[in-house]
Amino acid sequence: MIDYTYPSVYFAYFFFFIVASGALYFFLRTYKDGYWGKDAEDVKYKMLEDDENGGDYGREQRK
Repeated sequence: MIDYTYPSVYFAYFFFFIVASGALYFFLRTYKDGYWGKDAEDVKYKMLEDDENGGDYGREQRK
């Protein structure tokens, strides 16, 4: 009889490590890019301003 307890436990811990390290990586990346600072909402307001102006992003560059 073969005991599969250890491979399944190691796989579970390995999978948890992969998921947790991925979440930590993306959290640190968003922190580095400035999504958590005092200017974190600026991107949203820029998007809303673009929508009010017709939503044509990059119109000035194409002229």
